[in-house]
Amino acid sequence: MSVLYFFICVTLAQDFKLKYKTATKPVRLFTEEELSRYDGSEEAQPIYMALKGVVFDVSSGQEFYGKDAPYNALAGKDCTRAVAKMSLEPADLTSDTTSLTEDELKSLDSIFEGTYKAKYPIVGYTASRILNDDGSPNKDFKPEDQPHFQIRDEF
Repeated sequence: MSVLYFFICVTLAQDFKLKYKTATKPVRLFTEEELSRYDGSEEAQPIYMALKGVVFDVSSGQEFYGKDAPYNALAGKDCTRAVAKMSLEPADLTSDTTSLTEDELKSLDSIFEGTYKAKYPIVGYTASRILNDDGSPNKDFKPEDQPHFQIRDEF
């Protein structure tokens, strides 16, 4: 009887561990300068890009975002405006969303959810998403409203 009890306890403990794995690494916060280091120009570095202040590892799409690739201009920066406008113009390679049309904002949300969150791991956030220009915390930032890290998103 005690062997059966021990077996059940071990099985339940293992099941609990599998379902409730805690994150082992903290959320990373990127400044613009730090993010720019991951622009695909160095083969040994991953390729990151940010959209809506969320930093994605787009290294698996190296043929699109790597050095000399068609969308390399988006790598190493928060290019929210460019994605919303479907533009690679240097003036649009920014996180600024002011003056975007309602259609552009809808397109941005669709691409953010359907392409980037669905396809690429989240590795952190841009400092501008969490901090104000003066470095003080952004009181409008609500972690519970942000894309959540999942096991595949942990780095």
